[in-house]
Amino acid sequence: MIPEPNFVYMDFVDESVDSAEGDDDKVYLFFSENAMEYDFYSKVVVSRVARVCKGDMGGQRTLQRKWTSFLKAHLDCSLPEPSLPPIVQDVFLLKHKDWRKSVFYAVFTPQSGSSQASAVCAYSVSAIRDIFNEGKFKTPVAVETSHVKWVMYTGEVPVPRPGACINNLARKMGMNRSLDLPDKTLQFIRDRPLMDEAVRPLTGGPLLLKKGALLTRIVVDSVLALDGQRYAVMFIGTENGYIQKAVNYAGEMFIIEEVQLYENPAPITILRLSSSKGQLYAGSAFGAIQMPVSNCSRYDTCEDCILARDPYCAWDFSTQQCLSVYSLSPSSNPALQSLKEGDVSQCPTPEPVAAVDFPLVPENNIQLPCQLHSNLAQVLWRFSDQTLHSNNKYYIYSGGLLILSATKSDAGLYTCDSVEQINDKTYNRTVAVYRLQLSSGPGLEGSTTPGNEVTDSSNSIPSLNTAAPGPDQGGEDPLSPENQRDSGRVTRLEVAVALLSLLCLSLMGVIFWIWSRGHWECTKFAKSSSANEAKRHSAEYMHIQNRTSEIKLLGPESGRPCSANNNHSAVDFKGNGEHHFTPMANISSLDGLGYINDESEI
Repeated sequence: MIPEPNFVYMDFVDESVDSAEGDDDKVYLFFSENAMEYDFYSKVVVSRVARVCKGDMGGQRTLQRKWTSFLKAHLDCSLPEPSLPPIVQDVFLLKHKDWRKSVFYAVFTPQSGSSQASAVCAYSVSAIRDIFNEGKFKTPVAVETSHVKWVMYTGEVPVPRPGACINNLARKMGMNRSLDLPDKTLQFIRDRPLMDEAVRPLTGGPLLLKKGALLTRIVVDSVLALDGQRYAVMFIGTENGYIQKAVNYAGEMFIIEEVQLYENPAPITILRLSSSKGQLYAGSAFGAIQMPVSNCSRYDTCEDCILARDPYCAWDFSTQQCLSVYSLSPSSNPALQSLKEGDVSQCPTPEPVAAVDFPLVPENNIQLPCQLHSNLAQVLWRFSDQTLHSNNKYYIYSGGLLILSATKSDAGLYTCDSVEQINDKTYNRTVAVYRLQLSSGPGLEGSTTPGNEVTDSSNSIPSLNTAAPGPDQGGEDPLSPENQRDSGRVTRLEVAVALLSLLCLSLMGVIFWIWSRGHWECTKFAKSSSANEAKRHSAEYMHIQNRTSEIKLLGPESGRPCSANNNHSAVDFKGNGEHHFTPMANISSLDGLGYINDESEI
C-alpha cells in the first residue's frame, strides 16, 4: 500500500499576472493518498491535485502555522477496462505565456496487478482553477454504522470563500494577509478541504494508452513547426529503460520514436528537458544519459522525413537532407514538412529499389532484413506478388522476414513494402527487394551459377532450373574420347598422389563418424522441444549485413555443450526507430551541469 500521502510533483503558476481580481500566484501539488470519500472495507488509493496560495502565511488563531488555502480534488484519468483508480507517477507543466493556456501532463499506472495499462492524461490549469474557485465541497457526515461518509456540501459557504487567496474583494473587507482571515472561513476549510468534483482530462480521456512496460516519467516540449503552429511533443520514460517520443495530431497520439537507453532493463527514475539546448537527460540505477530531442539525419529520403511526421524535422531541398527545423536558415530554399496530412507529393520521385541477389541453401533458415524508418508504418512482404503472413513457414517481425527450412520452391523474388495509413490515404513504398537463387554446388540440381543469372527489368522471377549445356549446345562433354585420360600414361607420382588422397579420405571418414555420434546426441536432446521451436532453432540464420538490424547466429558457443542455446531466441528483435546508447557513469561526469534552479530548463 502506498504511504499516505505520496507527493510526486509540485510547480508554480503565476496567476497574478493580468488578473482582474488581483489574485495571488498559486502552487500546485500532485500526490496520491488513501481515499477518504470511498466507503470500502479496504483502503483505496486515489490521485489528487492540491493548490495553495503563494502568499499563504497561516491563520492567526485557527490553522496557526498551517496552510489556510489548501484545497484538493480527485484527479481523474479513467482507463478503458474496469479497474481501481490509477495512480499518478509523474507530472510535467508545459507553461504558456498566457498561464490560462498552461497544461499539466501526468503519467498514471494501475494500482492492481490485474491491469498492465499505463496512461498519459493532460489537464488545463484553467479547469483546475475553476473547480477550486467555483466548485462544490465535500463534507463528512455520520451514518448509522458509526462510519463517516463524505457527501456534497449543500449549506452556506462563508465569505471570503474558503481556499481563496487574498484578492481585491478580501482587501476591501480589510483582509490583506491570510492572518486576517476570519475563523469561520478557516474552520470550514480545515474540516472540508476536499472538492466534490473531480478534475477531468483536457481531452475527455487519456491522451495515450499503453500496455506492457509501465510508464514512469514524462517531460513535454513545445515545438514550433513550419506551419506556424506549436505542437506538444512528449518524452516518456518506461520501467524497462526506454524513452518514447509521442505527439498528438488532431486528437490522435502517435509514438514517433522509441529509444533504448540501457542494455539491461532499468526503470527511468529521472527525466529532465532542456528546450534551449535541445537535450534530454535521463537517469536510472545505471547512471545518467544525455540524448538529443531529435535525430533527423536518420531519415535518408524525403518520403521518410515527411512520413515520420516529426515536428523537429523537415526536408531541405537545397541540401537534399532531413534537417532540424531549428537549423534551417530563413534565407535558404523552402523546406518541406507535412505533419497533419503526411503529404509526400512534393518529394522527388525515388529511384526504384534494386534487387539484391541472395543464395538459397535448402534446409537452412534464411533471414531477409527490412527495417522501416517510420513507427507509424506496417510491413508487407510479398513473394511473387503473393502477400505473405506469419505461419509455420514464414515469420514476419519488425526487423525482417524469416524463411524456415527453405526449399527449392522458395526461390524467387521477395519484396518488403512499407504501408502507412494517414488521413484515409495509404502510402505504399518498396523498401527492400531480394532475389533468392539456389546456391551452386554438388548435388543441387537446377542450381544457378553467376553466368546463368537472368535479369529482367519487369521484376519477373528468373529461371532457376537452367540445366548444364550438352554437347549439342556447344558445351564440352567430359566423357568424350579426346577428353579422357589414357590409363597407360599414369606415372608413379600420380599413383603416390592417389594413395595419399585415399589415406586423407579414410581419415575424414573417421572424423565424420566421431562428429556424427556427437551430432546425434545433440539431435536427440533438441527433439524434446516443440516442433515450432525446433524449426526456429534448427540452423544458423542466413544474414545480410544491415545497419539497422542485428542478428545473432544460433549455434553452440566454443567450449559450451551443444544444448547451450536451446532456450534463447536467435534474433535480437528491435522495434522501428529504436536507438541504443551507452550509459554514462554518473550525472556528475556531464560537463557544464551545475546547480539547477529550474528543473524544466537544465
